[in-house]
Amino acid sequence: MDVSFPLLAAIRLGYGLSPLMPAPPNAQAVLNSVQRACDPGTDAVSHADIREQTKQFAALAKARKGGDKAAIQRYREMNRAMAALPRQDLQRRLARAVEAPAGFGERLVQFWADHFTIRADGAANQLMGMAFVDQAIRPHLNGNFADLLIAADTHPMMLRYLNQNSSFGPNSRSAQNNPERALGLNENLAREMIELHTLGAGADYSQEDVRQLAELLTGLTWRRNDDRRFVPAMAEPGAETVLGRSYGGDDRAEMQDIHAVMADLARHPHTAQHMAGKLARHFVSDTPSSALVQDLAASWRDSDGHLPTVYGVLVAHPDLARDFRAKVRQPFDYLASATRALGLSGDDIRALTGQQMRRFYHVPINRMGQPWTRPTGPDGWPEAAAAWITPQGLAERIEWGLQMPAKLLKELPDPRKLVSTALGDTVGDPLQWAVPKAESTLEGVAMVLSSNDFNRR
Repeated sequence: MDVSFPLLAAIRLGYGLSPLMPAPPNAQAVLNSVQRACDPGTDAVSHADIREQTKQFAALAKARKGGDKAAIQRYREMNRAMAALPRQDLQRRLARAVEAPAGFGERLVQFWADHFTIRADGAANQLMGMAFVDQAIRPHLNGNFADLLIAADTHPMMLRYLNQNSSFGPNSRSAQNNPERALGLNENLAREMIELHTLGAGADYSQEDVRQLAELLTGLTWRRNDDRRFVPAMAEPGAETVLGRSYGGDDRAEMQDIHAVMADLARHPHTAQHMAGKLARHFVSDTPSSALVQDLAASWRDSDGHLPTVYGVLVAHPDLARDFRAKVRQPFDYLASATRALGLSGDDIRALTGQQMRRFYHVPINRMGQPWTRPTGPDGWPEAAAAWITPQGLAERIEWGLQMPAKLLKELPDPRKLVSTALGDTVGDPLQWAVPKAESTLEGVAMVLSSNDFNRR
């Protein structure tokens, strides 16, 4: 199938077509969308927000224990407000995906947030999970990978998720002064930094490299009421050797040594290969061609991990057309694309009440198999189509297509028009034939949104 670049760009690299805006006309428009996504926005969450929430919650908890009835009520209200944060986070991310003209930048937010997977368990950590995307992911989408890696792997949310806050050098001052507490090394962050975030599992590194990196990272920590990210008393004294290079000196390492090892990991040739494969599998095919992976890896190596350069190779690559519809839309991608195709705007999404957001999006995305902010492990969501086109997942997409458009819109679109709006001239003959024969507008709309053509990009 010959597909024009604007349709390729909208469907493969963005969140699909919308009657409210034209498809991106060229590669530059697609690449320009990344800078727009870098802006965290006026509703961004900051460390100051987290500290204030923590302060209020602690004060209410203390007053509640003292029997203060007003405090008990406010404590319950605050608990409910924090429990609603994942839904609010989905709402603001969905709104930005729906209103993004090209959408590639917002797709990259999803990609990198998943690459640096975190899971904000517990109501008190929800705000921090939102801050992770606003502070560590968005501002670094269009720069060097080394800066993105440092921002993500030193962010408080990542430190909490991977238990870095409980990692002490075995010979650190804290461990030596508190023998009764059995303070020890935690290798979680070091292992994921090598295996998932940079070189990739199976690369040429050893368990000793992981342990040495874990020792080098000791001291890297975060406490809610303390802005310091490095506590010298927790750090292991002496130099560490990671992948043949020594960091730190005779004394303990410092933050600059931690940044140095991350920068070296970001530049490593295995990282270029690992990240090229991930980008290719996410945006092009579950089984990408060797040519695509090698082209992306070469641009990564030659540019020293300059992300706009790598994006430029991806956006212009002939495999985008050759492997059209080789990828299944993940649930968030599906919901954003369906919402765009139906002609809703970002402001329409922002206007939904909490209850509506829960019914129309938060519960469905969970049932489709991608519970918001709840990945099952640090390796993030799977890429393979088989993980998403399950009996339950497919049934939920059909149910969403049947039920939700009528709840979101005052008047359903003509399915014959929707099929063109959603798919342009990429619609296949079977769907083109079937849509006009739908017994009702409701069924016709569901037929388009449930079709193989729409669920693949």
